[in-house]
Amino acid sequence: MPESGTEGIEGRAITYGAGAHIPPHSHAGHQIVHAISGVMRVFAQDASWVLPPGRGLWVPARVPHEIRCLNQVEMRTVYLDGRHRFDRPRVEVIGISPLMREMLVRLAEGAAPPQIPHLKALVLNEIDSLAAEPFRLPRPRDGRVARLVGHLRDHPADRTTLVQWAGRLGLSQRNLIRHIRAETGLSFRELRRQARIMAALELLALGHPVTGVALDVGFESPSAFAHAFRVVTGAPPRTYRP
Repeated sequence: MPESGTEGIEGRAITYGAGAHIPPHSHAGHQIVHAISGVMRVFAQDASWVLPPGRGLWVPARVPHEIRCLNQVEMRTVYLDGRHRFDRPRVEVIGISPLMREMLVRLAEGAAPPQIPHLKALVLNEIDSLAAEPFRLPRPRDGRVARLVGHLRDHPADRTTLVQWAGRLGLSQRNLIRHIRAETGLSFRELRRQARIMAALELLALGHPVTGVALDVGFESPSAFAHAFRVVTGAPPRTYRP
């Protein structure tokens, strides 16, 4: 494979301590962030994401993003400059195949020089085919809905009803339903479920037991949690424990 088509690609290996904060920044090119261990919370565009180990984060060129490390994170990241074009205009959590993981790790940690152009070419060929994962919580622009979403994110077990939230925010129930749908594309029930599953992903990836996580994020039983988790992620909760 010719090296000329794989220029402008660079891998880096970085370790961040628990609680590390990477403030808002952007890159001239695209970025794939992958953690071989550790859990990250990412803020960008109009949403926040949970990035557990084994997944990747696609960040398009010039998109500001912010990262918080919930525990020690061993990051393997690849930068691709603007000459490379992809059909991925938005930040996304993406599935990382075993092949892609190996390529990212080798580019970040230093592959043998004869391998490098081949690894880069394979990465370029794989990017558009990587599936997006639903680990996203909207960040509304409307201050009232943003307050609601922030509370659901930080207090997932809270059982405040839609009617009670409408009273807190000075809206009728119908208007609050309309604002939530317009800002997030979700119903109140779907939004609360998404916030709970996002919180659960963090706890599971940090090694917490499934039963405890189910109760901690507000589900009445482990079976109800497992059902909701499958609806959102397509997989059982134990899949995301280390």
